[in-house]
Amino acid sequence: MNSPSEAAVSGAEKIVCKFGGTSLADAAQIRKVRAIVQSDPRRRFVVVSAPGKRDKDDAKITDLLLTCWHLAAQNLDYSEPLHLIRARYDQIARDLGIAPLTDPLDEAAAELEKLARHEDSLATRDWMAARGEFCHALLIAEFLGAQFVPSGECIRFDEEGLLDPISYANLAALMSDEGAIYVVPGFYGRDQSGRIKTFPRGGSDITGAVVSRAVGALVYENWTDVSGLLMADPRVVEHPKPIEEVTYRELRELAYMGASVLHEETIFPASQAGIPIQIKNTNAPDDAGTRIVATRDASDVGIVGIAGRKGFSTIYIEKAMMNQQRGFGRRVLEILETNGVSFEHMPSALDSMSVVIGDENFDGHAPTILKELERTLEPDRMELLPPMALIATVGEGMALRVGVSGRLFGALRESGVNVRMISQGASEINIIVGVSEADYESAVRAIYGAFVA
Repeated sequence: MNSPSEAAVSGAEKIVCKFGGTSLADAAQIRKVRAIVQSDPRRRFVVVSAPGKRDKDDAKITDLLLTCWHLAAQNLDYSEPLHLIRARYDQIARDLGIAPLTDPLDEAAAELEKLARHEDSLATRDWMAARGEFCHALLIAEFLGAQFVPSGECIRFDEEGLLDPISYANLAALMSDEGAIYVVPGFYGRDQSGRIKTFPRGGSDITGAVVSRAVGALVYENWTDVSGLLMADPRVVEHPKPIEEVTYRELRELAYMGASVLHEETIFPASQAGIPIQIKNTNAPDDAGTRIVATRDASDVGIVGIAGRKGFSTIYIEKAMMNQQRGFGRRVLEILETNGVSFEHMPSALDSMSVVIGDENFDGHAPTILKELERTLEPDRMELLPPMALIATVGEGMALRVGVSGRLFGALRESGVNVRMISQGASEINIIVGVSEADYESAVRAIYGAFVA
């Protein structure tokens, strides 16, 4: 339930729209955004990213800004990327028929010059990165005839670098006019010392979720260049079906296993308040997209999606009477923790256990960990198994249907895929299987065909 401060903006139903970089890459895309906003009077809160790529050979404004910062910090020539940034914003303004940005870009240039001379400068890495959203929001607010909302004055981080709940009240207080449209730059706020601080990956998505909670939105629309989520990776499965509706919990499972979806932490402020999220396509606004909700009727849908990724190592440990040795598993995990390595899964039997670790975590630590395990545990046998891929079949409805596991493993058997690991939690929201990396694509296609085709 929203607190009084979060519900400070009252009245008509409200829709928050966040537009990504590709949706705002040039004037033509921005005109599409205006048409979308004007098509529904409830769309009064617009969160914007910096301009994205216009084509595969283009550069993102944020990348150019960071290039300027890195060069200036080393007192190297940053004039070319800065020129490209100015030219890009000037072209957008010119094509939209509005006044060009001058002061914000001049300020950025001046702060870069101070940085290059090693003088006191606002131009921290985060400050520079956030200029993309700041400048673009000014242009888009002008084009929409909307009010610009200064994220840096509203969104705050606490001493631990986490979002300060005061941000909700700050935003609500500045966006209380029910007749106005507001444009909010995504990606950043200010820390306890008053310096600009950016959110991590998916930063503008987080801002959209924060704004949604602040105004008590009916729905949080996340506009991008795809018509929602797909049930499988289109690089593996040809023309996978779209996902019409998915729960926050299902989304987390799919994102964890590598699906290109919104990451759970980026939408937490909205999901915590029970605000549904709609993923929509700026280039095809009439497409239904995907709706992300707290709960859904899963009685007639067995699975919602399939996701997986390669790059997992497995340490196999075998020792007689392992189950009677108290603290055996704890000692294994302590060795991992001491080496700064987390594990993904730990299937076991009476006299053996396997520890599955992501290679991005494991690489560089393997020799030390294996030596410490050997010395501490004195196993009868220990082996580092060949690389493995993990595949998650996800769906709230799986627990309601008899034979889901049988269908899944039958499909893998018929495709000649050998299963090296099986993991299913008590919640029965997913079944995770481990297969050799060479079998990954075949396995995903087999599972998809068993449930969807």
